[in-house]
Amino acid sequence: MGGADGPVYATVIPVLNEREHIEKCLRSFMQQNIDPSLHMVMVLDGGSTDGTQSIIRDLQEEYATEQSPELVFKENPGRTVAHGRNEAMKHLPTSVQFLIEMIGHASVEPTHLEQRIRAWDECEGLSTKPLAGVGVKVCSPTTSMNHVETWIESALHSPFGQSGGQFSDFATVGPTQVPAFVMHRRDVIEAVGGWDEAYLTSQDSELSMRLLQSGYSLYRSPNSEVTMRKRTSLGKWWKMSHRYGFWRTKVLKKYPKRAKWKEFLPLIGLAGTLALALAGFPWWWLGAGLYAGVLSLESLRQSILRKDITCLVGTPLSLLILHTGFSVGLIDGLVRKGRMPSDRS
Repeated sequence: MGGADGPVYATVIPVLNEREHIEKCLRSFMQQNIDPSLHMVMVLDGGSTDGTQSIIRDLQEEYATEQSPELVFKENPGRTVAHGRNEAMKHLPTSVQFLIEMIGHASVEPTHLEQRIRAWDECEGLSTKPLAGVGVKVCSPTTSMNHVETWIESALHSPFGQSGGQFSDFATVGPTQVPAFVMHRRDVIEAVGGWDEAYLTSQDSELSMRLLQSGYSLYRSPNSEVTMRKRTSLGKWWKMSHRYGFWRTKVLKKYPKRAKWKEFLPLIGLAGTLALALAGFPWWWLGAGLYAGVLSLESLRQSILRKDITCLVGTPLSLLILHTGFSVGLIDGLVRKGRMPSDRS
């Protein structure tokens, strides 16, 4: 996987108002332990107004040496992640064979790309179909989290907050429909037409379904990891939960076989409770009571696991917001068009 005519691997990072995290993100990719001539980083900014662009340009000057990967900065007129990744395809040198998906509020260890290359070789050896991409394991930050971040992490790592998707915890290499932060083969992305810009969120999920339908395979490996910052306030957590539900509906309308019954449990529980109440059933509240009891037990478990007593309140609250926001988003996605997200900017 080497070449003498230019970089082989390109990390593509669409950003919008990532001032708090972009420096750590970029430094982590500029300091990888593979030959820097094999790797480049391209950042595509969707119109940041918080100083993100200045940080990127300062880092460009700092790393403008032969001993560092090339750091390229481009504008992203379409603003969204899908637009940014498609825009990158227009500017990447022809030597680039692999595209690595990244976002501005994530970071990696210095051995990350080396581990990705090894994971690709392993997965390619296991796959019986042409391999289109390999995803990684998404990990939680280990330091500098406020209480809300801790609550959100506890919710996402709870059995009642996981869906088997991007934030799932897994321990073995294997095929998947929902790889996270994928390293794709460039020619495969070109073959299927790139990212669908109609999807302001869930563009990666939609692309994965197209790749699978086109006869390619997708794998994931826990041997390469990405640390991702989630949300820092419950208001932003609500917006994120709603957004994921909203665009989940858009994906399911196109790929109904992608649906999982667990996604609809909150709506089923609410509908059942209302039906029993309207029918005059004396124990109509039993389902809601069981739900509250389960969340309480899970909050106790998470508070012990994380050694944070605030999880007694924060974990059930975060799970309730996740379930409610996602469910409202599912319904909202049936009747409304999408708009730019506001949970980061």
